[in-house]
Amino acid sequence: MTIGKALTIAGSDSGGGAGIQADLKTFQELDVYGMSVITAVTSQNTLGVHGVYPVPIEGVISQLDAIAEDLSPNAVKTGMLFNQEIIQIVSNKVQKHGWEKIVVDPVMIAKGGHPLLEESAINALINDLIPLSFIVTPNIPEAEAITGIEIKSFDDRKEAAKKICQMGAKHVIIKGGHQPSGSEIIDLLFDGHDFYEFKGNYVNTKHTHGTGCTFSAALTAELAKGKDVIEAVKTAKEFIHLAVENALGIGGGHGPTNHWAYKRNLAASK
Repeated sequence: MTIGKALTIAGSDSGGGAGIQADLKTFQELDVYGMSVITAVTSQNTLGVHGVYPVPIEGVISQLDAIAEDLSPNAVKTGMLFNQEIIQIVSNKVQKHGWEKIVVDPVMIAKGGHPLLEESAINALINDLIPLSFIVTPNIPEAEAITGIEIKSFDDRKEAAKKICQMGAKHVIIKGGHQPSGSEIIDLLFDGHDFYEFKGNYVNTKHTHGTGCTFSAALTAELAKGKDVIEAVKTAKEFIHLAVENALGIGGGHGPTNHWAYKRNLAASK
């Protein structure tokens, strides 16, 4: 039996709804072995981020090398990398260790508005990490920050996707959660040649903490199992839709999604 292994390189969320915690929960629910490299520790809950404490760079390097030495991943996801130095170290190690299925979730701002990526790090993201990516998964504000394109329409989204691919990404999926089309959310995938649309029902809820992390983690898990991009995106889309639709309703702010909803729905349909 071949076991898919997925690595998340991201920040820790003490509230458990996003970051490393959300990624590992998602990996487990999708039957891959999850590993982590923690870049920063955050103090947060559903009400917001109360503090961000970067891991010393030698600690990040040691974690990356330890994984490479013994548990080389089939797919890698990056989330909150926080600063330029961490992005450059991660980029260097990705190349050194020959990791290929790199999913870049360009985490920049928390749900409550707290910045999770230093301004000086955006250029490192563009110049060092995106060219190594297999797929980049920005939401609309993140795509705007990366490309400098103001996204008001679906055509704007297409132009931003093209620009991110021109930066070196093999694929980009710009999520539509910030611009629902009536009762639908449309996620747009571009593979450098063709566009693909993935539609789903819009769920009107405030319990969306960790949606970006969870979607990209589900995508990473499916790639780690050897699925192609289209299959992986379809599963990730269904996983996050069910997680939001069946939200747990805990916490006084932006509550977490339900990471076990997908597997329970699968079991109930058999």
